[in-house]
Amino acid sequence: MARVLVAYYSASGNTKKMAEKIAEIIKKNGVDTDLKNVEDVEASALTKYDGIVLGSPTYYGTMAYQVKKLLDESVSFHGSLKGKVGGSFSSAANIAGGNETTITDILNALLIHGMVVQGEPQGDHYGPVAIGSPDARSLKCCERHAINIAKLVLKLHG
Repeated sequence: MARVLVAYYSASGNTKKMAEKIAEIIKKNGVDTDLKNVEDVEASALTKYDGIVLGSPTYYGTMAYQVKKLLDESVSFHGSLKGKVGGSFSSAANIAGGNETTITDILNALLIHGMVVQGEPQGDHYGPVAIGSPDARSLKCCERHAINIAKLVLKLHG
């Protein structure tokens, strides 16, 4: 069975709420899903998944150290993630607080690993974003992102 990891770092709980919604919807769409705090993920475990979705709050326009640490440690497995599905999401305190740069920084690392990333023509194009606590709009974007990831994982690895 296809398997996805949704890993996140969350200091305030906002990114965690987004992660929970994404994991819930991926699972509802027929994909075995693990939801974990990024600090509980060993880089070597990434190779066991068909999809990896990473979430981070926005700190100084980029991802939190905890997410960056996992990505830096994943260098040891360079090439082993090729063809797997990737995705990202972020929360921030302010509009124009760096959500898109956080998401694209994570996606850049996933693309360098050779992962497959799907954009979204509606809503949040690079991945879901929330300003403060996730509202109905951002949770809807989380849902759409999760459905896209589940469908792509099943198409490529199901």
